[in-house]
Amino acid sequence: MKKRLVLIVILAIVVIGVGGFFLFSSGSAADVNFRFDKVSRGDIQVVVTATGTLSADTTVQVGTQVSGTITKLYVDFNSKVKKNQIVALIDPTFLASAVEDAQANLQRAKAQTNQAKRAFERTKVLMAKSLAAQSDYDVAITTYESDAAAQKQAQSELDRAVINLKYATIRSPIDGVVISRSVDVGQTVAASFSAPVIFTIANDLSKMQVQADVDEADIGKVQLGQEVTFTVDAYAEQTFHGTVSQIRLAPVTVQNVVNYVVIIDVPNADLKLMPGMTATVTILVAKREGVLKVPTIALRFQPPQEMIEVRKDSTGGADDSARAERRRQFMAQAGGAGGATQRPNGGPTRLWVLTKDKKLTAIFIRPGMADGTFTEIARGKVEDGQEVVVGILSQKPNGAATPLGGGQRMRF
Repeated sequence: MKKRLVLIVILAIVVIGVGGFFLFSSGSAADVNFRFDKVSRGDIQVVVTATGTLSADTTVQVGTQVSGTITKLYVDFNSKVKKNQIVALIDPTFLASAVEDAQANLQRAKAQTNQAKRAFERTKVLMAKSLAAQSDYDVAITTYESDAAAQKQAQSELDRAVINLKYATIRSPIDGVVISRSVDVGQTVAASFSAPVIFTIANDLSKMQVQADVDEADIGKVQLGQEVTFTVDAYAEQTFHGTVSQIRLAPVTVQNVVNYVVIIDVPNADLKLMPGMTATVTILVAKREGVLKVPTIALRFQPPQEMIEVRKDSTGGADDSARAERRRQFMAQAGGAGGATQRPNGGPTRLWVLTKDKKLTAIFIRPGMADGTFTEIARGKVEDGQEVVVGILSQKPNGAATPLGGGQRMRF
C-alpha cells in the first residue's frame, strides 16, 4: 500500500513539473518587446547614383604643326577668343628662309624646263626635214618631260613652305574661352610625331556636360531624357539639374569593374560650374507620388516558427482541405511561416501587426516600387499611420525560459 502511495505521489510530482514547465516556458507576444514603424503616404523615387566630371560641350586643344620658338602669346588664361583670331606666333625666320629656297628652286626648274622645251622644238623641226635622227628626237622629248616634272615638284615644295610659314601664326579654331595655356614666350616646341598642345579652348561655358561613369548593373535603367540632379563640392548646399543626352556604348573597364559613360547636358548660365569639377550624380529612373509606403525592413521581418499558431479549420471536409491548400500555397509565395526569405518587391508578402489582445497578425500585401528604404504598397488592407512590426528588441524575463514562446495567431 505504501509502495502504491509513493508511486502515485511521484507520478503527481512529475505531472505537475511537466505542466509547470510548459506553463511557464510558453510565452506570448506580450512577453516580447517589439520594434514598430508606421505605414505612411508619400513619394518614392528609384534613382541611379554615379560620379562624373564636368566639362564644356566642345573642348579643342590648339597645337602647332611646325617646330620653332614661341615669340609672342596674344592670349592668356580665361581670355575670350573669336574664330581665326591670332593667339600665338612662332619664330618665322627659318620658315621664311625655306620659302625663299623653294622659290629659287622653282625658278631654276622653270629655266631648265624652258631650255628643254626649246631644244625639243628645234629637234622636232629638224626631224620633220629629215635632218635629225629618231634617237635625238627621243632624247629631246624625254629631257623636256623630265624637266617639266621637276618644275611641278619645285612648285609643290614652294607651296609646302608657304603653308608651313602660315602655320607659324597660330589661330583659334572656334569661339570660346582659353581654359589652359601650356607654353611660355621663348619656349621651343617640336612638332615631330604629334602636335604639341599650346592652348585648350572651351567653346561655351554657359552650356556644360557631365561625363558620369555608370556601373553595368545600373546602365539598363538609364534612358535618354531622364532628369538628373547632382552636387559639387564647391557648392555643397546647392543642387544642379541636367538631362541625360547620350549613353555611350563603349565600355570602360577599371580593375575588372565595367562602367559606361553617360553624358548629361547641364545649363550653366551663372558660370558657377567649372571644367574639371567632380559631380555626384543622381539619375531619376522612376517616381511614384502620394502612395502608401512602408519601411522595407518591415517586409523582411519574420517571427520564429514557435510564435506562429495557424488556426485549424473546425468543420473539416473537402472545402476545408482546399482552403488549407490555398492558404499553404499563398504562404509559400509569401515566404512561408518561419521562413527566412521575404519578397520585398514583386510577389506577395506580408506585414506583421500587434492586435489589441497582444497577438501577432499577418496582413498580406502586394509590394510595388522600392527605393531601398521604403516599399510601395500596391495592394493590401493597410491604412496610413498604421503601426507594423519591424523587429524584436528583447524578450521580457517571464518569457525567457524558451525563445519567444507561442500563442500568436495568423489570420487568413
